[in-house]
Amino acid sequence: MASKNSSSALGSSAAVEDYLERILELINRKGYARVVDIASALKISQASVTNMVQRLDAEGLLKYEKYRGLVLTTAGARLARKIAHRHRLLTDFLKLLGLDERVIYHDVEGMEHHISPSTLRAIAALTEQLRRRPAMLSRLEAAAA
Repeated sequence: MASKNSSSALGSSAAVEDYLERILELINRKGYARVVDIASALKISQASVTNMVQRLDAEGLLKYEKYRGLVLTTAGARLARKIAHRHRLLTDFLKLLGLDERVIYHDVEGMEHHISPSTLRAIAALTEQLRRRPAMLSRLEAAAA
């Protein structure tokens, strides 16, 4: 039986990663992230977000002031960018394979928290090769059809 990785006392690393990814996305899009925005983006209660944000603050991944916005620390921003990069890479790879957008979204959400660094590097290399070799990509698409 496989077990989930735990990044710290925060519990599921998948939950931590989802929060950091959404916070970075909000900051990049709006210039700030607030508890209400995070709750809306993740479709969960503001109370749950407040609890996690306080824990992320205690872990040094962000700075949070009650009734104000929050900012990622250097460590939090670095981790959030790594998570976002992994998400983009998996999405780009599956798009190259010609999969439906809904399938891609579902699969990336399932894969992104459980993929090993070595597998991710292999996917990055393969994605780059497929982009450089359209004929190889065409053969792959034909074989998958």
